[in-house]
Formats: sequence, structure tokens, C-alpha cells
Amino acid sequence: MSRIVVVGAGLGGLAASALLAHAGHRVTLLEAGETVGGKSRRIELDGERIDTGPSLVTFPAVWDELLRRLSAGTNAGTDSGRLDLVRLDEVGRYYYRGEEVSLPVPEGHPWHPAWQRFSDLHAPLAGDVASLLVADPLDRASLPALQRLLAVYGRRLSTRAYLDSLTWMPEGLREIIAIHTLNAGVSPARTPALYASMPAIMAADGVWVPRGGVFEIVLALQRMADAAGVEIRTGERVTRIERGRVTTERGSHEADVVVSGLDASRLDGLLGRRRRALGSPSLSCSAVAIYGVLDEPLPERIAAHSVILPTRPDALHRSLAAGDEPADTMAFVNHYRAREIYPNDRSTLAVLLTSPADGHGYSLDHPFVRREIERISSVMGLDAPLTDGMTETTVLDPRYFGSFGEPHGALYGASRPLWMSGPLHRPAQHDPRTPWLWRVGASVHPGGGIPAVLGGAMIVASKLLKRHPA
Repeated sequence: MSRIVVVGAGLGGLAASALLAHAGHRVTLLEAGETVGGKSRRIELDGERIDTGPSLVTFPAVWDELLRRLSAGTNAGTDSGRLDLVRLDEVGRYYYRGEEVSLPVPEGHPWHPAWQRFSDLHAPLAGDVASLLVADPLDRASLPALQRLLAVYGRRLSTRAYLDSLTWMPEGLREIIAIHTLNAGVSPARTPALYASMPAIMAADGVWVPRGGVFEIVLALQRMADAAGVEIRTGERVTRIERGRVTTERGSHEADVVVSGLDASRLDGLLGRRRRALGSPSLSCSAVAIYGVLDEPLPERIAAHSVILPTRPDALHRSLAAGDEPADTMAFVNHYRAREIYPNDRSTLAVLLTSPADGHGYSLDHPFVRREIERISSVMGLDAPLTDGMTETTVLDPRYFGSFGEPHGALYGASRPLWMSGPLHRPAQHDPRTPWLWRVGASVHPGGGIPAVLGGAMIVASKLLKRHPA
């Protein structure tokens, strides 16, 4: 039995700690905040409940696999990890240059034939992608899935290169598919072609929300960690990590192995390594997230999940890469009506604006925020700005995300060139020069949201357990 200290109780840290304790190790999970969850948190506004951070669940098979691993070899079952997942009617409603369309594209829409052609090619890859999310892509067993993916993309290895090769696809549909790469915080020129498949796979496999909200995933992970015997210590900020020891403001913990669920740059600081300078052009995007309770729900025609694209996606990508405020941006609008998902008496709204990782604070009166709210509201055909109907609001911005994540608020840490993504990503899950240190979390496994982070924790736990069996 090894003494394992996991630093950071986000989704990755919670999942890794549960898996390692389930295998028989003595695991302590340290979290600086008073609650677990990392970027996924639960707040209350005007008496109603709202979850921040990730807003949707994709690839539910990844969650099922986590439950299977945590129930293996025991009679305990997986009751503590059960979720009531509700499938949304569509992946989302997309607005781009006067066009409004949902995914999957419905019959009768001019883009439907192109969408169907695209979906027929990519939707069957769902099982291969799900298997790669929970297994090391460099393992021999992963080779068939990788071969099937490469047979689709050929030599067009970036999302941009692959989509641009589909000359039969309408430009608007191509940009709607390409914009999903911002789920990894960077442009389609910097992501593997695999990202092009995601919209078709999500349309076939479904997008989901746990009944009660996405934070129910955090609570389920916490229950499973408790059941596995993890010692969870909140309010304990780590000040130093070194071989054999993790030091906190309250004392120190001896450790044979350390697993970090922190953003990469924050971990580097605790290891005594030099941090990235402010204004670096190689950070993933951040966000300005506006949450509020509505006096009245939005019109029935407004979907639960809407995506408003920028006028010029290429200009947005350049602005984000340079760390500059964009002329206009990509926005998510998540509208949960009373008692549909949350046990709320009134509808709630989240407006998420993609922003540069500049570490700045934003308010509803900031020119960028005010301008984008007005644009988004107009594009969606609303008579008044979205925020006008809110009874109480809160704004989470790059300064907020930087207070506990990457210092400038980059949601996925440093961006990477194409050849350092996927199985060759940096920072690596494990560096042979520090055999006692492993990494999980959003900055190690960017993109794909919840399943990528949970899958990464499963991959790391499997590798670690081969080297350190209980």
C-alpha cells in the first residue's frame, strides 16, 4: 500500500482519488477551497440554484466505465455514483450570419443533405472515440480505433484542414462544426481532426444533463471517493510539492506518490518552476460567465442550449491567440426552465462569453460585455437584452478563474501546437524524470469536457497502478 496525496479536488482529482483508493492505496485528497469541484461549482442566486463550469455531459459511456471500475472486485455496487441523466432534444441551436439551425440539422433545411452525409461518416466513430477517452492511445489495443479514425481523416490532421477539404459542405455548416474546437480553448488550426467528428457524434450519442444539474456529478464523485476510503481535506491550501512530501498551510503530508489535479502552471509554481509570463500568446481561452434568475422564462422557441457564433470566427481565433479583446465572440446561452432540470421555482440563465485569458475583471457594465449581450439578444430575436429580465446576477471572469486555476484564467492552461496534442500532449500525464508525480485535470486533457477529464483520470490511474500495485 502506497501513501498517495492527490492535490486538487476537481473532477479529475476526485475521480483519480476514488480509483486509487478503491485499488487499496491510502489516499489523501487536498483541496484549497471549502468545497470540492474545481471549476464546477454550485451557487445560489435569489433563492434559486445554478451550477457553474461545465454545462453538458457527452459520452455517457465514459461515466458508465468509471462506475464499472469502481465496482470491480467489490459487492458494494455503484449506487453512490448513479445519476439520472436527461437527454436534451438537440445538441444546440446555432446562430451564424443570419442563419439559425439546430444540430442535428432537421429535414427540410437546405443544409440537411450535407449534414446527413457528414453524420453518416462520423457518427459511427462514437464507440471508437469513447474507447480512446478511457484507454491510452499508445496502447496496442487502441490501434484499431486509431486506424478507423485515420481512415476518415487521411493526411488532413487538423480540424481546419479536414473541414476545408469537404468542398461539398456549406460554409456556414463548416464554421458551426469548426467552432466546437473552442471546447479545447483554441482555433481549429490547432486541434486534431478528431474534433470535426464531435458534433455528429454528439448528435447521435446525445448531450445530457443530470437531473438536478451538472454539479450532481461532483457530488457523485465525492460519494464514491468517500466510499472508497479517501480522506478528503478541504480548506487546506498546498504551498509546496516535492519528492516524498506535500506541504500545506496546516502542516505536511508524506507521500510515496503525488497526483496533481491542478492547472499545469499552478503546479509548476508549487514545484518551484518558473511560471509563464502574463500576456503570453500561447494560452487557451477564458470566459466571462453571467448567471442570473429570470422574472419570466424566455420565449418557448428558445432552446435549452444556444450557441451564437462570431461574425468572423477566424478573427476571434486570432484575437484569443494574441490575448486581445475580440470584436465579437462565441457565446453559449443555457436556459433552464423552472422544474425541468433544477428544482427551481423560476427559470435560470447562463450567458457564457468566450474571452482572452487576460486575468482581468469584467462586469455587466464593461463595454465588451454590454456590447455582446446586446448583439446576442438581437441575433436571438429578443426584444430586450437578456440581462434585463434577471432579478439577481453574478459574473465570473478571467480574474475569478485565475484565482484558483491558471493565473490568467485560461480554462485549459497553455495551448499546444497540433503535434503536442492527443497522445503526445504537453504537459504529459507522467514525466519519467519525476516518477513520483502524475497529472490529471483539464489542463492535461483539454477539450471534450467532462468525459475527457474523467477518462484521463482513468488512464492515469491504470498506468500508476501498474507501477504501484497495492
